[in-house]
Amino acid sequence: MNEKYEKVSSEIERIGIVPVIKLKKTENAGKLADALWEGGVPVAEVTFRAEGADMTIKAMKERRPEMLVGAGTVLSVDQVRQAVEAGAQFIVSPGINRAVVEYCMDNGIPVFPGCLTPTEIETAIGYGLKTIKFFPAEQFGGMETIKAYSAPYSQVKFMPTGGISLKNLSEYISSSAVAACGGSFMVKGDMLDGEKWAQVTEKCRQAVDIIEKSRR
Repeated sequence: MNEKYEKVSSEIERIGIVPVIKLKKTENAGKLADALWEGGVPVAEVTFRAEGADMTIKAMKERRPEMLVGAGTVLSVDQVRQAVEAGAQFIVSPGINRAVVEYCMDNGIPVFPGCLTPTEIETAIGYGLKTIKFFPAEQFGGMETIKAYSAPYSQVKFMPTGGISLKNLSEYISSSAVAACGGSFMVKGDMLDGEKWAQVTEKCRQAVDIIEKSRR
């Protein structure tokens, strides 16, 4: 893999948590970036499920250039292009879309596809990927499934997303098989719609505290 992929993967693993963001009011992107940054979480996955996701990515990068901002729920090569043009530094997809993965790899764009089955994991390994999204985590056995997979697939690390909360974050992040957790618990819709930036910052700080304690 290229140097950019290694750098982004390492930074995501260092932080340990990736907020999955669906922002309706793109004009609040800068305030959200500040809230995450102040909470000790300098990374964001902006989902393309929300209209104007590219505008959110652009605004977050302009407000916090040092922040690691990527695009999530990317389902097509066109969306990859749109995201990267807006400033996205990495791509996350819910499944392992070969067209998306191959385009990203051909263009040196870090990509983290979602995998659930041994076949999908082996497909990702075949592409040389070392960090893969495990989605939806809780609905498919959570940490027990990751433990089972980590035996034959010790060369990859997982980024579980789906059902992650402050309650089970420690269980996931304390595992050496987990690079980082994706979650929306610190950026829930009501918090973003209600512009509760202090609450976002507080949830981020709580997550950071759990990660630091769990990794000691």
